[in-house]
Amino acid sequence: MTTDQPGDIRPGDIYEDCSFHPVLCTYVDGDELGGISLIDATEPRACSLGHCGVIKLSIDDVIAARADWPAYSVRRKAEFDAEASPSS
Repeated sequence: MTTDQPGDIRPGDIYEDCSFHPVLCTYVDGDELGGISLIDATEPRACSLGHCGVIKLSIDDVIAARADWPAYSVRRKAEFDAEASPSS
């Protein structure tokens, strides 16, 4: 996963939205960014830069997601939950 800050996402970049879809960014408007899913071509997919936890992705991330979308989605949700939960 790429670790760039969400504010670094610009049209043409690929990011992961709050549903864990790799998305081709088509616009940034203040706090909102949106684009087209690279999994199922749904659009518009919009997220808040400040509230959705979007991250910039690499082409390798997209290839992994497309190779086995169900497994990728489950893995990313588990990683997100682990990062959000305090360690015991």
